[in-house]
Amino acid sequence: MNRRNILIASAALTAAFSSNVALAQDSGQPIRLIVPYAAGGPIDVTARALAERVRDSLGTVIIDNKGGAGGNIGADAIAKAAPDGLTIGIAATATHAVNPWLYTKMPYDAAKDFAGITQMVRVPNVLVINAAKAEQLKIHTVADLIAYAKANPAKLNYGSGGNGSAGHLAGEMFKQRAGIFALHIPYRGANPAQLALLGGEVDFNIDNLAAAAPNIRAGKLKALAVTSLDASPSLPGVPALSATFKGFSIDTWWGLVAPAATPKPIIDKLNKAFVAALNAPETKTRFAALLAEPVSTTPAQFDSFMAAERAKYQQVVKASGAKVD
Repeated sequence: MNRRNILIASAALTAAFSSNVALAQDSGQPIRLIVPYAAGGPIDVTARALAERVRDSLGTVIIDNKGGAGGNIGADAIAKAAPDGLTIGIAATATHAVNPWLYTKMPYDAAKDFAGITQMVRVPNVLVINAAKAEQLKIHTVADLIAYAKANPAKLNYGSGGNGSAGHLAGEMFKQRAGIFALHIPYRGANPAQLALLGGEVDFNIDNLAAAAPNIRAGKLKALAVTSLDASPSLPGVPALSATFKGFSIDTWWGLVAPAATPKPIIDKLNKAFVAALNAPETKTRFAALLAEPVSTTPAQFDSFMAAERAKYQQVVKASGAKVD
């Protein structure tokens, strides 16, 4: 078979495969959306909200929670699913930017095994201190915290949801940029870490804004700064750490991906439906209650964003010394 015939045959096979995929997605079968975390958290809630919004355009979308191993179990299930448009899933900061550098062995390749559909959400993290301790130590700003740490070496500590968690890495990045020391105390999850902060076991945390906001509003925690590049409208008067350290930016984010071999027409169809859902006023209102900002992108933009985040966190994880074997 000459080269021309090979190319024709290859194009025919590709067209037939794409057609079969389209038929599979349009067959009335539900789409499975894998969430690599337990039910009830912000990622799960936003995924369910979008599943409702795309019902008219895509049909039934069933949420499948597959938690464990820092999100790796669910992400691996997405990577190894049939590329037929019937299985998609959530890619998050941990699964697609942090874990590749944190875990010695990964069951999937975050750079090669996925096709981006669209980013979904961005949530700032916030540097918080126990409000009573803030009054006691006269720490009311980031500058106050840094000055206290420098005047009292080795007296401060901070908590996080575990080694390699977003709170841990953000804390190490903050310490490095500020030139201070604070002992890291890892807990088994973000909730225990926040309880430790509220109970005075640790001095400060860098926590997800959605999780910290109720206690900030109740006056139990004092917000010193958000870690996003810009200040958050959800916390008026609270500056961004980038105002002190140029370019400082660590957000919590997540979005939608499919198995890498999913044909472009299917990716484009999914992108169109989910972007429309993300831009709907009802979605913005619902996400605002979670202090989450909807972010819609093209598939290429989301792929590029995840690649940039992986590069950033490679350096952050290396500097922190965190490792999970």
